Amino acid sequence: MPGNSTISTARKLDIAQLRSDFPILQTQVYGKPLVYLDNAATTQKPSAVIQAMNDYYTQYNSNIHRGVHYLSQKATAEYELVRKKVQGFINAEHLHEVIFTKGTTESINLVASCFGRKFLRPGNSIIVSAMEHHSNIVPWQMACEEHGAELRVAPMNEKGELLLEEFERMLDETVKLVSVTYVSNTLGTVNPVKEMIELAHGQGIPVLVDAAQAIQHMPVDVQELDADFLAFSGHKMYGPTGIGVLYGKEKWLQQIPPYQGGGDMIKTVTFEKTTYNDLPLKFEAGTPAIAEGIGLGAAIDYLQHLGMANIAETEAQLLAYTTEALQEVKGLRFIGEAESKAASISFLVGNTHPFDVGEILDKHGIAVRTGHHCTEPIMHYYGIPGTVRASLAFYNTTEEIDKLVAAIQKAAMLLS
Repeated sequence: MPGNSTISTARKLDIAQLRSDFPILQTQVYGKPLVYLDNAATTQKPSAVIQAMNDYYTQYNSNIHRGVHYLSQKATAEYELVRKKVQGFINAEHLHEVIFTKGTTESINLVASCFGRKFLRPGNSIIVSAMEHHSNIVPWQMACEEHGAELRVAPMNEKGELLLEEFERMLDETVKLVSVTYVSNTLGTVNPVKEMIELAHGQGIPVLVDAAQAIQHMPVDVQELDADFLAFSGHKMYGPTGIGVLYGKEKWLQQIPPYQGGGDMIKTVTFEKTTYNDLPLKFEAGTPAIAEGIGLGAAIDYLQHLGMANIAETEAQLLAYTTEALQEVKGLRFIGEAESKAASISFLVGNTHPFDVGEILDKHGIAVRTGHHCTEPIMHYYGIPGTVRASLAFYNTTEEIDKLVAAIQKAAMLLS
C-alpha cells in the first residue's frame, strides 16, 4: 500500500475525532467494521443533525407560517433561519432567491417545467452534457417534448472531460438554457462550469448548475459562478433526505410561473382569481419538510465549522491515495480519468461484472455502489454494463482504502 505519511501530515481535520460524530460509522456489517464508500448516493449524518431534528419533534413540533401560537412561531423562526444559513453557505445575493424543494431532482423538474412553460417554443433547444444524471436529462426531455423543442448534448472525451470548444460551437440562437452538472456522480469529473457559464452568458443564455455532487466537496459561490439556477440536496451534504434547495436569480424567478398550487404560494384566492405570493413562497406550495429543513440547517452549521476548504483539501489527498492504491489491483480499469476530479472513482476489474464485485465487497463490510448510477448514457458511451463506484467523504480513512483494495484483490481471484 502507498504510505500514509503525506496524507496524515497535510490534513487539517482530526478525522479520528470527527468519525465519532457519526454514530453509524461504529456499525458492524457481517461482523466487520463498516467501511462506507457510497457517499455519492448519500452521506452519513452527524449527531448534531439527528439531534436538531429530534429537538424539533420533541420540543416545538408545529406547522409553520400560519400559526400565532408559540410552537408555530418557534418552528417558523427556526425553519426560516435555515434559509438564511443557505444564503450564506452559497453566497446568494438575496434571501428570497433560496427556494426549498425535496431535493435536486425536484429543483431541476421545477425549472424545466416552469422555464419551459414561459420560454420554450418549437425550434428552441436545451443543452445538457454527455455525463448528466438522469435527473438532469429526463425533465428536459419532458419539457422539450411538451413544447416542441430539441434536447442537445455537449460531448465528452474518453477521459470523461467535456469538450469546451464543441460546447461553445453549440451555443446558437436556438438555445434557451444550458443545464450541466458541476461534478459527475459517476466519473467524478469537475466540470469547468464557470467558463461554461461565461460562454453561455456571452450569447445571452442562462445556465442551471446541478451541484448535487459538488456542494459537499468544495466551496460553492453562486455569485462567483454567476449561475442563473443552482440545485442541490440535503442528504448529499450530511443532512436528511427529503429536503433540497433551488437557488435562482431573482430576475428569472420573477419571470417564470409557479410550479405547484396551494398552501404558502398564494396571497389571495377566490374562485375567479388567485394572486400568487412573493418570492420565495411563490414556489413553496403546501406544508414543507420542516424537520428535514432544520436538519439541513444543522448540517450547514457542521460543514461551516469544519470549513469547506479544509474538507476539499482532505478529500483531494484521500482521492489521490485511493487512485494510487487501486492501481495495484491487476486488471483494474478506471472509468473516467479527468484531470480535475472530486472524490468518486468508477472502475471495472477484469471481465468481472460490477454487481459480483460489489456483493463480495459487501461481505467484507465495504459499501460501494454498483450499476449505471443513473447515468446510462455514460455506460453506453464506454460500452459497459456499469461500474463499481467508490465515493469518498472526509470521514473516510486510508486504512479503509487499504481494506477496499485488499477486498477487491480477493474478489478478482474468486471471480477469475
